[in-house]
Amino acid sequence: MKMKNNIFVFTLTLTTFFSFSQEQDTSKLIEEVIIKSYQPFNGIGRMKDDNGQVIYAGKKTEVLLIDSLDANKAINNTRQIIGRIPGLNIIETESSGFTANGIAFRGLNPYQSVETNTRQNGYNISADIFGYNEAYYIPPMEAVKNITFLRGASSLAFGPQIGGMINYELKDGASKPFEVTTSQTMGTNNMFNSFTSIGGTHKKIKYYGFMQYRYYEGWRSNSKQNQLSGFGSIKYNPTTRLQLGLEYTGLRNTIQMPGGLTDSLFNENSQQSTRSRNWLQSPWNIVSGNLNYNINENTSLSLKSTFLYSQRDLVWRNEDGGPAEKDTITPDLTYVAREVEHEYFRSSTNEFRFLTNYKLGNQKQTLACGVRYAYSFLKRQHGAEGTTASDLDYTTTSPWGGNMNFYNTNIAVFAENIFRVGKKFSITPGIRYEYLKTIADGYDENEAEDSEDPYVVANMLKKTRKFILGGVGLQYKITEQMNVYGNYSQSFRPITYSDLTPFGTIAKIDPNLKDASADNLDFGIRGKLKNIVNFDFSLFYLNYKNKIGTVFTDGIALRTNTGSSLHQGVETYIEINLLDGIIKSKAFGKLSVYNSYAYVNAQYVSGEFKGNQVEYAPKNIERVGLNYKLKNFSMNVQYSYTASSFGDASNAIFAEDALSGIIPSYSLVDCSASYKVKQKYQFKFGVNNILNKKYFTLRTTEYPGPGIIPSIGRMIYAGISVTF
Repeated sequence: MKMKNNIFVFTLTLTTFFSFSQEQDTSKLIEEVIIKSYQPFNGIGRMKDDNGQVIYAGKKTEVLLIDSLDANKAINNTRQIIGRIPGLNIIETESSGFTANGIAFRGLNPYQSVETNTRQNGYNISADIFGYNEAYYIPPMEAVKNITFLRGASSLAFGPQIGGMINYELKDGASKPFEVTTSQTMGTNNMFNSFTSIGGTHKKIKYYGFMQYRYYEGWRSNSKQNQLSGFGSIKYNPTTRLQLGLEYTGLRNTIQMPGGLTDSLFNENSQQSTRSRNWLQSPWNIVSGNLNYNINENTSLSLKSTFLYSQRDLVWRNEDGGPAEKDTITPDLTYVAREVEHEYFRSSTNEFRFLTNYKLGNQKQTLACGVRYAYSFLKRQHGAEGTTASDLDYTTTSPWGGNMNFYNTNIAVFAENIFRVGKKFSITPGIRYEYLKTIADGYDENEAEDSEDPYVVANMLKKTRKFILGGVGLQYKITEQMNVYGNYSQSFRPITYSDLTPFGTIAKIDPNLKDASADNLDFGIRGKLKNIVNFDFSLFYLNYKNKIGTVFTDGIALRTNTGSSLHQGVETYIEINLLDGIIKSKAFGKLSVYNSYAYVNAQYVSGEFKGNQVEYAPKNIERVGLNYKLKNFSMNVQYSYTASSFGDASNAIFAEDALSGIIPSYSLVDCSASYKVKQKYQFKFGVNNILNKKYFTLRTTEYPGPGIIPSIGRMIYAGISVTF
């Protein structure tokens, strides 16, 4: 069944339990670990002062408990699942060939989450920590236990990135010996999603795995998606102090990309497409081994070794002519030849962490330190002429326009220490040393118009960077559940592979491109008042130097340092339990309301665009929600508002090719509900974008465009879950 502007989704979830005898019941142990990690409140909480081998004292953190949220998890609705985090700006590309929506905070670049350190179970899942940090894969939300956010410079324990860190922690198996969960999702536009997981604990072994298959014809024309993802983990506890683990993550997908639109095409029909021959595949493979050892009750260490073996393959009718030039049959009754691109990623990362509690006088102190060694290789081949066919065909009929090899070697050392002064006040200084060596080898297209040589040859060009970053966190505990915090951190963003090579024929690269850096400052108050109020009010200051952006001149997109920018603002979150909080009676159920709001003033303070607003930096982002629960019924309604922003640093209002211009403000309403019968059956229903608003969040010169990338209209879903 199809609906023109709507998507109807039906979900059936079946959970089967098998019970076996076991020597040890580990459910209590698992419960204790969760309590020590974070403090939950209606599905959202904060990390405690330290967890594992990481210090969080004085940092701005949030934790979302996914199973406690009423949201559309079957299709990873980013706005509804993680929209409670203040200031979250989302680039929605799921309708146009890229299923992992990009995110950012504080006026930073949200495209493919390039300024955010993206992790799963504590290890990096993007192609490369520095060279190609775009997020092509995120796990299905049905498999995620919780999501942790670190703001600012993501703390010195994770790296120098400016935009912070997000970590998806997957479920790790039930405390019983064997559990199977299977979920089947069907809907309009020929959408079918199947998710099945198994997990359990037997003696000293704990295991978990899932397999997800999704087919989706798409909300827009020519936007088919075919995806298979899987995960498996096994943990072995030879002793009560030692745990060994091994994990594998795999993704296979085939995505049709409908291309971008001009403003006039978007206003005419945002579901139309000017491209039918664009295809993408991004097979992803990650293997991670880990060791955790508790030396004693005060000291522990961990080692994570991760190997990534992935690629991105693309055949498309590229940007020539822009989105207004439709891909039509030529007079000789054939299409024009497409362009073929390949990128191959190989990277390995090893992170060792150590934490110990010790006494200084009569006061407990905490030291955390670690070392990271990472090596990565990228082969980028692009600009070869492909066939005139319409299907997914990577056959090339000409030499590569560019064939480059990039190598990255990174060594980092960090240390942080919580110095507690009395029972309420703590100071956490930290330092991080980074060594980064990059090598470029191969050839690429020559951008110089006056040159007779069509190629530029790079013969083992090397660049080495060594830098030290510092930071300090302050925290004062007003009560056990309320504190004042402040944090200052230095951060750094080196030039990436994407910055150094043009993706398509429109984009050009400034040969004098420089590394970027920033200073981050947070100050706020957060906490809980009994079971009534959960809040976090904070101010932030971000001084971004040598910001890398895109400038449009005479139809050419130049990637360059657009200047230094200053980002200042407020991030606030408050949630109030009205029923079963202020009003203690449970006769009418539980009712809470929350407000997540951020004001961001991001402005260029030096360079050619001094005084302009930073691109993709809406000044106001507001989300207001209501949670209601009565016995077995629960519901969430959320209103979202995102202010307008600019598509490039020049603050152009309009362009015929739609590559630059205003990104208008938009308001959306989402609703999700569930009802349980005898704790065995659960019925689900929800609507995303209830008012069917026409809007978009991205203008782009490159993939998946060029032009405006429309966002999805009204989506309706319903489902039933059965547990036995």
